[in-house]
Amino acid sequence: MNTELFIARKVFSQKDQNSGVASKIVNIAVGSISLGLAVMIISVAVLLGFKKQIKEKAIGFGAHYQVVNYDNNLSYETAPIVIDSALTTQYLQADRVKHLQQYATKPGLIKTDTEIHGMVLKGVCHNYNWDFFAENLVDGVLPQIDPEILSPDVLISERVSKLMQLNVGDALYCYFYNEGDNTPRNRRFIVSGIYRTSMNEFDDLFVIGDLKEVQRLNAWHSTEITGYEIYIDDFDYLEPVYHRLKEITLNNASETSMLKVYSIDRKYTMLFDWLSVLDMNVWVLLVLMVAVAGINMVSGLLIIIVERTRMIGILKALGYPNISIRKVFMYLTALLTSRGLLWGNIAGIGLCVLQFYTGIIKLDPASYYIDTVPILINPLYVLLLNAGTMVAIVLMIILPSMFVSKITPVEAISFE
Repeated sequence: MNTELFIARKVFSQKDQNSGVASKIVNIAVGSISLGLAVMIISVAVLLGFKKQIKEKAIGFGAHYQVVNYDNNLSYETAPIVIDSALTTQYLQADRVKHLQQYATKPGLIKTDTEIHGMVLKGVCHNYNWDFFAENLVDGVLPQIDPEILSPDVLISERVSKLMQLNVGDALYCYFYNEGDNTPRNRRFIVSGIYRTSMNEFDDLFVIGDLKEVQRLNAWHSTEITGYEIYIDDFDYLEPVYHRLKEITLNNASETSMLKVYSIDRKYTMLFDWLSVLDMNVWVLLVLMVAVAGINMVSGLLIIIVERTRMIGILKALGYPNISIRKVFMYLTALLTSRGLLWGNIAGIGLCVLQFYTGIIKLDPASYYIDTVPILINPLYVLLLNAGTMVAIVLMIILPSMFVSKITPVEAISFE
């Protein structure tokens, strides 16, 4: 039988019946652990949810990788590459690659009777992955892209729709310039659908249409495109797959065909650097919460030691060594911390579930790119937060627990 644990449990149960000042102080310490863990769970869940949504939106507009002409910069007025079936086959055979599609871009202007707006027409092929835009579609339907017939359908953002006063089914008049042309080329499209991602920089920019239309505007052959977009099945493998795609690209390079691979984090460096900064902010918060909870528990432990001075003296008189008495208070701290963790989990996970299903807390899309506070609960992270908090607090009370060695049996038994 573990005598130290038995004594700690008896003291723990007696604390529930004690309404004195010491009990109140200990309850405050337990409450601080609950509050700290709840804040940590919510912080991590919000961070994971936020990063997941931002990454998905960036990938929705640009895939995990883009393969383009080596001469291209980040401009949307691009030099073409020729579709290479052998190269695309090698890309698709690479580990983790699940989808490849062709695209082309052409900058232009949208014009109505009262407004002019700059945009980029992104032409997509018949096998384009519409999952992202299907999730963010707010009105109408997705464009129907046929491999043979040119489609006039385009998808515009809700922001462009409101700015230009366009609705589903309306005609969209666009103007495009080519080098050497004296007059712009005008095109009439039909708005088939309206999307909203809340990433204003992208929503203001992209109009999604038929790849064949962009090829006509650029005076390209049907085998010429801006590049390939490649998707993988797990974002965690972004870096190793990137190096593999680079290797394939370099192995297929020739004097007439030089390609460059962009991963999504390199294409939108500032966006992903910002997400990395958020990681640091959460780490600082976690450390502060654990430190506050630990300091409060140390204070509570010292109060308990003072309150139990007579018990300590009796145990010493019975021959208990200091290390065994310290174990009693270590177990007691673990039991008190467990209670705090229990309530912290209930509060933290409960609030996360409430926000996940109701979206009650809103955000400004102009600043945060999303409408509501996102939530993603990872059970592994919740377990790690619980274990880390428990270990940190128990380690923090090792030194204060040495105070019991300063108490002598005679003084302790006569202590009032």
